[in-house]
Amino acid sequence: MKKDILGKALDSVEKASNASDVEHQLETAAKAYGFPCHGLVRQPKPAENLRGLLLSGRFPEGWPEIYIRKNYILVDPGLRYLSQAQKGFRWTEAISALADDPHARRIDRMMLDARKHGLHDGYVFPVHGRRGLLGTLSLAGPAIDLDAMDMALFDGLAKTAFWRFLELARPQVKAELAGKLDIKLTHREMEALHYLSDGMTSPEIASVLKISNHTVDWYMNGIQQKLNAKNRHHAVSIAFRLGLIS
Repeated sequence: MKKDILGKALDSVEKASNASDVEHQLETAAKAYGFPCHGLVRQPKPAENLRGLLLSGRFPEGWPEIYIRKNYILVDPGLRYLSQAQKGFRWTEAISALADDPHARRIDRMMLDARKHGLHDGYVFPVHGRRGLLGTLSLAGPAIDLDAMDMALFDGLAKTAFWRFLELARPQVKAELAGKLDIKLTHREMEALHYLSDGMTSPEIASVLKISNHTVDWYMNGIQQKLNAKNRHHAVSIAFRLGLIS
């Protein structure tokens, strides 16, 4: 059964003695489910060259070059949806969420190019750490339905393969990503963050803390800056991943 193959791949990755073993198990698991393409990728730093981010993977000939040349990283629905994803998701989920996005037409062009290369559908499994989003495992090819157990197993494989590959092939990168993250929020910022995670609005938080709306917004701006978050929703998502709130 496919789940048995995936389970064995997960166990083998944990015991892998070299990076090639990790790559082999990823490809074995992907092909068992009918995905001809997969990619284990490290999250880029600002202005970093995309060509050095791929840890392991197999893509259709010519697709990586088109992706880079057309700068699809700016509109890739899978990558953009990662800011709010806590676990693995299907491409169609991300595309639907961005249906009214200002870049929707460019997203459509990207997906048309992807289909021309045999990439009709796929899944993305994020890998998070104390520094937020660290990388992803992507599966792509024909439209294939994964059930809840499949999703959970691939989520586990993504995390295990990511850290094991870095440990075996790029130990310095692993040490950097796994290192202690020094984010210092004030007592008031932590209070505001907790209330925000409970779904409270600025006026509600202001009422509880007995401060002005302006002061609450000032705290929120500080939180977003310290967490490098795009908005308040993103700040809560990052805070959960970093263990600042639960």
